[in-house]
Amino acid sequence: MEEQFDIQGYLAKNVEKLVRDAVKATFRNPRESAFMAKFAAASAKATNKRLREEKEGLHVPPFLIASITSSCNLHCAGCYSRHNHATVDTEPVAQLTGDEWLRIFREADDLGVSFILLAGGEPMFRKDIIEVAGTMQNILFPIFTNGTFMNEKSFAMFDKCRNLLPVMSIEGGKEETDIRRGQGVYEKLIGNMEKLNEKGLIFGASVTVTKENLEEAMSDGFLDTLSQRGCKAVIFVEFVPVTDDSRHLAPDDGDRAYIEARMQELRKEREDMIFIAFPGDEKGTGGCLAAGRGFFHINSHGGAEPCPFSAYSDINVKDTSLKDAIRSRLFETLKAEHLLEEDHAGGCVLFEKREQVERIVDELALAQR
Repeated sequence: MEEQFDIQGYLAKNVEKLVRDAVKATFRNPRESAFMAKFAAASAKATNKRLREEKEGLHVPPFLIASITSSCNLHCAGCYSRHNHATVDTEPVAQLTGDEWLRIFREADDLGVSFILLAGGEPMFRKDIIEVAGTMQNILFPIFTNGTFMNEKSFAMFDKCRNLLPVMSIEGGKEETDIRRGQGVYEKLIGNMEKLNEKGLIFGASVTVTKENLEEAMSDGFLDTLSQRGCKAVIFVEFVPVTDDSRHLAPDDGDRAYIEARMQELRKEREDMIFIAFPGDEKGTGGCLAAGRGFFHINSHGGAEPCPFSAYSDINVKDTSLKDAIRSRLFETLKAEHLLEEDHAGGCVLFEKREQVERIVDELALAQR
């Protein structure tokens, strides 16, 4: 049960470890190492801010996921965002402006949020917002990008603003990546990595893990390909089956045990890299960390959602503060009903239990009338 698990202590400990690992991983890069040392100090202050809020009765997660646009140029096989109609080909209306995102970033800084993951759609479509993020030096902004819109101007921006960390999506080798993301994407990603490495810029990779690519994605051969090109962080994201005919691709408990064991090996063997599994050890953390336990999601229109895979909201940051969004009645109900603790297939319990989530959303809507 959540009240028996020290979630704030767990998160603080692991954020500190993540920052220490980042400092270690950038040790041979003077400029990056200097930034990471400053960020370590800012992260420690952010932890104290969160602890103060906790004493006042507000649990502030250290992570925020921000989908800054709904537009994307790719049609990746099995994309949860397109399935949820959260990603489209054209630029939608009524998305949050750069000024509105700046307000959110500043409020996040005041509350002690240390990491804001910029996603989409394809976040590189909104370079105006990324430039705004670059001014918030107390926060690290991993940018989850498909890599196809990165160019010399992008590299210059990353060089100027060291708190912007490009994280490129790759599925393993050329065949695995191009089958899911489109012909030529793999070569573009490898080219980006080589240019970033030449310029001494730190970057990461995000790998969607399925039953089919699990061993390849965590193999020494694939990780050597990334490491040799300067990759310093690899995030393994469990596949979420958005259709019945893709359920067989979702990792099961045995696969998760393999991932956890392999992660421990990699962290010992490759100290010059950071390895993160998402969602990670849910049983060891008292359940899923979504809905504000460890993170939550803001969509491109301002809706505060439990996570990107669970596109439901009862509050919008256009109309209220980030602090109020953290207090979302939807988030509180999901935690109170222990929905985050249930067993599930794939990387998201709330997607698996979406009928129950929809029932809660409907009940909350009725109560507001």
